[in-house]
Amino acid sequence: MTLALIHALEREILTDIPLAQAMQLRLTDYHGDRLALCAPLAPNINDKGCAFGGSLASLLTLSCWALVVLRLRAAGEDCDVYVQDSQLRYLAPVWGGIRAESRLAEGESWDGFFDLLAARGKSRARLVASVCDESGKPATTLEARFVALRREAKSSAA
Repeated sequence: MTLALIHALEREILTDIPLAQAMQLRLTDYHGDRLALCAPLAPNINDKGCAFGGSLASLLTLSCWALVVLRLRAAGEDCDVYVQDSQLRYLAPVWGGIRAESRLAEGESWDGFFDLLAARGKSRARLVASVCDESGKPATTLEARFVALRREAKSSAA
């Protein structure tokens, strides 16, 4: 994966999703199987002085979405990616900067994801993401299913 793809995706998110720009989101880490997005506390604070739940949900969802998009682009696939459903758990407040890290859920594989995409022009995968508190324990978690739909398959199905 080239750094150019990573930086291009960060610019795209900040340009196309006004909320991401307001949150001051940054793509800070990508290792093929894991991706991290970060945002400072100040623009994402709530009335209690900790991270706003909506910001946590947005950062977690975007982290998973960005991981799927980068994997697809690295494989030369032109797909739209959608969140199909998700479950969010708030376990503890986040009092500092926010770092959401995403990866495939247990039992999922990129090989299976791409095999299904090759066979049907669409695929889905379950991903998990978490934001940890200052002690390193999960403070907010997300499990979500994302769908990838090949753009040519979408236009021919319409």
